[in-house]
Amino acid sequence: MTREERQLREAIIAKCRWMNASGLNQGTSGNISARYEDVMLITPSAVPYDTMTAEMIASMPLKGEYGAWTGPLQPSTEWRFHLDIMRGRPDVGGIVHTHSTYATVLAIARKSIPACHYMMAAFGGTDIRCAGYARYGTRELSELTLAALEGRNGCLLANHGMVAVGPNLEKAMWFAVELETIARQYYLSLALGSPVILSEAEIAETARGLSTYHLQATRSKLAVKARATAKAALPRIAKKRGRR
Repeated sequence: MTREERQLREAIIAKCRWMNASGLNQGTSGNISARYEDVMLITPSAVPYDTMTAEMIASMPLKGEYGAWTGPLQPSTEWRFHLDIMRGRPDVGGIVHTHSTYATVLAIARKSIPACHYMMAAFGGTDIRCAGYARYGTRELSELTLAALEGRNGCLLANHGMVAVGPNLEKAMWFAVELETIARQYYLSLALGSPVILSEAEIAETARGLSTYHLQATRSKLAVKARATAKAALPRIAKKRGRR
């Protein structure tokens, strides 16, 4: 196991523990996966996150024998939709599945989430779809999940929970938190009556704004990193000058 792979495995476990501590998930019901080179790393089945170690994370090939895995423990029972998403969407590097309360409440009611908030634009469209019901761990559920995720970064699973995807593990968890937040806001707005839904044009306008925002955020991160690198180099530079 390389140092990079171990760090990613440990990051998966840290995210699992955080989502339970934050209330985004309960017990061992959720699962997380991340892309590492040509394999998918995924949480094992029915193991409490507090006792999970990096060695327990299962590894599944993204090419070759479908469903093959290595590790001391079996991968999550939901490995099918994790693997099918990773195989079908090269843009996805991290997947978070939870049974978060408000997303699950809407999924139980079989309600998709319309554009009740402008942050819907971050998910790639004007709604967060609710996939049809199929028993957990089945090929049918995987097919329904992939269809609901087409062009989207998140979806609900009927009578089950939610799935969020992102280019990496960090972003996937960000989408999971955002999906649960929007689900809660939509649920509460329904309690007041009929929420006002934003138009397709309004969501498209927001999407354009978010693209600029993320570009600016990336530039800011690069600038911070550059300043930190320069600051770290100052003692070395001063030392070299002192030797002259």
